[in-house]
Amino acid sequence: MSLIGALIALIVACIIIGVLFWAIQQLLPLIPLGEPFATIVRVLLVLLGVIFVIWILLQILGMAGVHVPIFH
Repeated sequence: MSLIGALIALIVACIIIGVLFWAIQQLLPLIPLGEPFATIVRVLLVLLGVIFVIWILLQILGMAGVHVPIFH
């Protein structure tokens, strides 16, 4: 996989994750939660999304030949 292919795959992955994040944010108010719990769920959702995007980025860059030594 070339670096251009890795960049395209990263953009597609970020678009998919962004749409999923938007959909969950739209459906979250339908669940009756108290205010502290709703904030905790929102923060955890963002945290999991960021970790997933970083993981996908590292996997795609690894396929393109760019290795981050701290994560191997």
